[in-house]
Amino acid sequence: MAYKSKLKSDDTELFFDAILSLESKEDCYRFFEDVSTVAELKALAQRFHIAKLLAEGVTYQDIERQTKASTATISRVGRCLHYGADGYKGVIGKLYG
Repeated sequence: MAYKSKLKSDDTELFFDAILSLESKEDCYRFFEDVSTVAELKALAQRFHIAKLLAEGVTYQDIERQTKASTATISRVGRCLHYGADGYKGVIGKLYG
């Protein structure tokens, strides 16, 4: 059964197709530098880093020290890891599993 996202729209389909067309890290840097602000990209990267650390069992306090993220951000990522769509878990599993 296919995953049904609440975010699905013609715009998100086009955007995800664009992401899936990227073939290298250089392509990713070029695309994301154009499509997002520096702050947006850094926030996304930070959230993924937090998810990886949480999956490794690192404490909130240590994550806060390492990433400089707020406890609210760490908590939000934690909720996604436990109750979300398993997006973080899937990617972490592919990269580090």
